[in-house]
Order: sequence, then structure tokens, then C-alpha cells
Amino acid sequence: MKKPLTLAWDLDVIFPGGSASDEFSDHLSSVSANIQSLGAQVAALTPTSDAQQWSEVIEANQGLHSQLRTASAFISCLNAQDVKDTQAKLLQGSFSQMHATYLSVMTQLDQKTLDVPADVWEALFSDARLEPVKFPLEERRRRAIEKLSAEMESLVNDLSVDGYHAWSSLYNAIIGRMTITVEKDGQPAALSIGQAQNRYQGHEDRAVRQDAFQKWEAAFTEQEELISSTLNHLGGYRLQLYKHRGWESVHQDPLELNRMSQATLDVMWNVINENREPFVRYLNRKAQLLGVEQLAWFDVHAPLGESTTTLSYDEGAQFIVDQFHKFSPQMAEFAVKAFEERWIEAEDRPGKRPGGFCTGFPKNGQSRIFMTYDGSTGAVATLAHELGHAYHSYVMKDLPPMVQSYSMNVAETASTFAEMIVADAALKNSKSEEEHIALLDNKLGNAVSFFMDIQSRFIFETNFYTERKKGLVSSERLNELMTNAQKEAFSDALSEYHPHFWASKLHFYSTGVPFYNFPYTFGYLFSYGVYARALQEGDSFAEKYVALLRDTGRMRVEELAQKHLGVDLTQPDFWQAAVSLAVRDAEEFLRLTNNKVHA
Repeated sequence: MKKPLTLAWDLDVIFPGGSASDEFSDHLSSVSANIQSLGAQVAALTPTSDAQQWSEVIEANQGLHSQLRTASAFISCLNAQDVKDTQAKLLQGSFSQMHATYLSVMTQLDQKTLDVPADVWEALFSDARLEPVKFPLEERRRRAIEKLSAEMESLVNDLSVDGYHAWSSLYNAIIGRMTITVEKDGQPAALSIGQAQNRYQGHEDRAVRQDAFQKWEAAFTEQEELISSTLNHLGGYRLQLYKHRGWESVHQDPLELNRMSQATLDVMWNVINENREPFVRYLNRKAQLLGVEQLAWFDVHAPLGESTTTLSYDEGAQFIVDQFHKFSPQMAEFAVKAFEERWIEAEDRPGKRPGGFCTGFPKNGQSRIFMTYDGSTGAVATLAHELGHAYHSYVMKDLPPMVQSYSMNVAETASTFAEMIVADAALKNSKSEEEHIALLDNKLGNAVSFFMDIQSRFIFETNFYTERKKGLVSSERLNELMTNAQKEAFSDALSEYHPHFWASKLHFYSTGVPFYNFPYTFGYLFSYGVYARALQEGDSFAEKYVALLRDTGRMRVEELAQKHLGVDLTQPDFWQAAVSLAVRDAEEFLRLTNNKVHA
């Protein structure tokens, strides 16, 4: 791999000139014209339209879909790399309006599918041009039955631009203006939200973590009224829409978007709850090792002792490539391509939004990864995680665009699988017991995140909607709901919680995916099942893994698991086997650290 690597991504190869790009402006103009053209094609469809006419509409839609995804991804990258880029915010507003128009066209298309008699509809898929997209088309037809009329859904799409998505934009604007001032090297330093989060979560000095966390909480306390108003209106919008559609459960929409059943979700949480005790013991042991009676929120992901290692960006990249290669040379070659062609924005600098993500550019066959790399083992894991997302898209790039759209829960499978490869390799390569414990602690930190932290978000959001149905929920009550959810999910294992987590977590303000939480836990455990199969079958599994990924956009998750793993996700067996792998890590950690607290 070429060195040194560049920590800043290359967006100019997509559209040169950033938010002022003339080429991107032309792209948006083309998108707008193609939406109008598709609208005319859809309007011309009749209940007796033949396969030729339908295939022309679907082909036009798939090309437009790729254009829209490319535009959305580019704008997301612009806003992430510089939260003060006002032109990027304007582009987001223009795109939102454009996308609403597209959604209205798709609503009309959905209505057209309902107008086709069942026998005619089934006969359409005997045509080789339509058969590959049968799953997404039948899915759209089925979902359309559960929604409002086409005219009403089109109105919803139009009103959502300023009545729904705008609240998410407001939240991003609030976060973009925030800074948190801490002392670094004896001097005050203004940190972005992303930088401050890294400091309170991962700094080795507890006093530094505590100081950063207290200032973090104080900063969000100052903004809580604005942010609580944002959350209330987002929630209120959803509840009104669900009411008019006749949807009684707030889980119906996210479950459908994730192509999974309530039975699967319920059994997953039940198995986790039945296996929580080993992770509580792990948290208690970590508290002893850190010399505190109980962990505070800012201690959960704290590094242990002096065994914390740091890797330069080049070193972290090489480690990831080497471990990917042991599983699949194709996966390693892909990672090299991503690093060398600058698909990754990893620079630690002010002005970036917090968190990490991967987004795809289907017209270019590329992805872009956003994160803030600080050299920690956690940052290496995050980098591997996001590369897993990118690899998922990469192996699907030759499929029809309509079956490249996989749901969030299976998206998290590929990313977590990649992260596991790297985490286990780091454990095997540990040079001392202390380093092994530290790496095991990092791995268990992920389990705690998915089993406890994510569950607290799910509990909070479920309870928030219950109260929001009765009226606006105050910021004080939101703090209570958040703290209570954290206490429940962590079994009261912490001494101090994060009451303003609802205000600081971007996921609660996403208008693309409601309940942006449980899919992470699903993906984590599902990937454990996939990973266990990979260890069992060895080199031969790499091709089977790609086959599984390629099916993620054309199956519900229960069918996907049955076909590729031979398991029933609505039963506890699979979930218990996956959770048991994490329990084994907790038990090993407790065994290795027993003499360190009883010496």
C-alpha cells in the first residue's frame, strides 16, 4: 500500500469545487428534469400496460435513483466536513424539495401498481427485464396498501420538506454552532462536538474525561430548550402521520423499513435481557480496575491502564488491510483501493460534525467514509466498521439499483463483521496480558454499547412517543426518561448517567430512519452469527459471505437468515448462540482480571 496516506478525502473526483461546484449544479438540474420525465412516464401507465412500458419506467427510475443517491451523498459529505458551510446547507434545502417531488412520483407509481389486476401483475415478472426487481416492486405494492391515498401521500411529501426534514436541519445547525472549551497543554481550546466526545469517552485521565463530560452536559443544558422543541416536533409529525395512516404502533414503520418482524425484534431483546448479568459483572470489574466504586457514563469506554496503544493512520490502515486479507484477498484489495484513492475523511480538526458514516456514490461505483481518527484502537475499529459498509456496497454495484437498497439492520451486519475481524486479530496479536485485557475491554465495550446503550435508546424513544401522544414533553422530563432508560438497560450498574443523551445523539433527529437504534443491535448479533460460520468454514466462506451481502436488498431478514445460515430469527436459539460468544469474552475478562483486584 502506498504511503504516506492522506487523511482527507477526495470529493473533487465526484464533483470538483465543493459546494460551489458547477458540475454538481448541472447534476441537480439533470435530476430535476429526469424527475419530471419520470412523472410523465408514470402518469402514462394504465392497468393494462405491458411489460415493455413497465420496464421502460423501471429503467428510468433506476437511473434517477442512482442520480439522487449520488446527490444526497455529496451534500452529506459537504455538510459533514464543514458544519459552517452555508452553501452546503442551501444545497440540502434544495435537494430536500427535489427529493419530495421524486417521492410524490414514486407514490403515484405505487398507486399504479395497485391498479394492476393480480393476474396481470404476476404475469409482468415473466419478463426478464422485470424479474430481477420483483422483490422491491412487490414490496412497494404491499406497502402502498398500508398508506394513504396517492394524493394524500404526495401532500405529505410536499409538507415534509418544511414540516419535518427542516427540524433535522435545525438540529444540525444548532450542533454546528456549538463548541466546548477545555484546557489542553495549559491553554483553553475550543473543541467541536466530535472532538469533545472523543475526549470524554476515550482519554486515559479520568479527571480529563470527567471535566469534558461535565462541560458537555453543561453545553447541552444551555441548548436543551431549542433541542427539545426540535425533538417534540419531529415526534409529533410522525405520530400524526401514523395516526392518519392507521398505524397504531410506533414500531411498525421502523420494522417495515428494516424488513423484519416484531417477533424477531422481541426475541432479540428478550435473549439480551436474559444474558445481561455477565456484562454487569464486567462493568463492576472495570470499575474496580479503574479504582472507583462504580463506573460513571464517561468511564464505560475509558481505556484500561497503560496498555493503551496508538497507531498512526498509516499503521492502522495497514493493520486493517492485513486482517481483511486473512479472511478474503478481495476484501483486502478493496480496502487498499479505498485508502489509496482517498475515499476516507479521517483528519482530526475543528469544524467537522461528530460521529462517523459511510455513504455511496452509485454513479461512480465508490463510497466515502467520514470519521475523526485519533490513533486509538477504537478509531481503528471504527475505520474497519465503515470500510465494512463500503465493501457491502462495492460487491453489489453491478446489481440493479432497486435491489442495492438494503435496510439499516443488515447494513450494520457487514460493518460489524469487518470490525470483528480486526478486533479479534488485535486480541490474537497482543504482546502482553495487560494489552490483551485492554483489547478485550475494548471489544466488550462494543457489546455493552449494543446490549445496553442501544437498548436504552430504544426504551427512551418508545417511552418518549408514549408521552408525546399526550402533548409536548419538557426538557426536564426528557432528561428523566433518558436517565430512567439508561438505568434500566444498564441494570443500575453506573454511578452517573447521561441525562442529555437525547439532545446530543444525532440519531434521534434523523428523518430518514425512525428508531435509529435497534438495527445496530440486530446487525451486531447477526454478524456474530455470520462470523461464527466464517470461523467454522474457513476460506470457503468468503464467497458465501459475498452471496449473503448481495441478497440483502432483495429479501426480508428472516428469509435471508434461513437461506444463507439455515436459522429461524423468530426463535431464541440463533440469538442465544450469538450472545453467548460475547458472554464468553466477558467471562475471559473476569478470569484474567480476577487476580488484579484480589492481589
